[in-house]
Amino acid sequence: MADPAHPAAPVAPVAPATRVRAWRPDVPGLTEVLHAAFTSHAYPKHTHDAWTVLLVDAGGVRYDLDRREHQTAPSRVVLLPPHVAHDGRAAGAEGFRKRVLYLDTSQVDVQRLGRAVDRPDWTDPSLWAAVDRVHRAVQRPGDELEAETWPAIVTARLGRHLDRTDAAPARGRAPTLARRLQDLLDAHVVDGISLATASAVLGAGPSHLVRAFGHELGISPHRYLVGRRVDVARRLLLAGTPPGVVAVEAGFHDQAHLTRHFRRTLGVTPAAYARSA
Repeated sequence: MADPAHPAAPVAPVAPATRVRAWRPDVPGLTEVLHAAFTSHAYPKHTHDAWTVLLVDAGGVRYDLDRREHQTAPSRVVLLPPHVAHDGRAAGAEGFRKRVLYLDTSQVDVQRLGRAVDRPDWTDPSLWAAVDRVHRAVQRPGDELEAETWPAIVTARLGRHLDRTDAAPARGRAPTLARRLQDLLDAHVVDGISLATASAVLGAGPSHLVRAFGHELGISPHRYLVGRRVDVARRLLLAGTPPGVVAVEAGFHDQAHLTRHFRRTLGVTPAAYARSA
């Protein structure tokens, strides 16, 4: 097995055009791999239902996580926790190039979510190299065993970092009004739920619900639900489902509705995302 601390090769400048490639590797625990380059796209606030492991290969990225601003650049590994609102934009005019692993929530203890919010990135050459090896292995047919080995190394090292984080104890999921609304939205990602119905179920006025949700989660209920639907759409598209069918199965009104929100969130159309696989 190669030394995970092997230094990374120099990276080239970010290309001027937007490029996105996404696919679902046949590796347990990995739900998606994404390679992208952007010059001007800014991600709106959204959430994911997976742990997000980010490498920035060129340029820099500024992002708000749980309403705190961060900036990352090559050499740092970023871990964004599931169901926590964040955005992202280029830190400079040159844009950025990134690689992302989406890990199933079973791969990192969700009890560490609070620590990941408090400390989302590290300069760790061994961790960086292990994440890099995952990206390389999942692109080479015949290296399935290596592709399964390196994610385990990545998650073990991430766990050690989270255990060492000088932060408050892991945050629990207290049944606050905002968290109860979040659970309700999670239960109705595709079929949706009206604010009036949610208000009746939770026993709180609509405006109070919206304020409580935004205050605690840093995102509106509508943007949260759109983000969850985009996650569903991504997986269906990478599984080969046509965009018109994906729109209905992910909870969007029609294909145009899907395209509008998908492009705003990810910077590419659903069709282009599917073709990239």
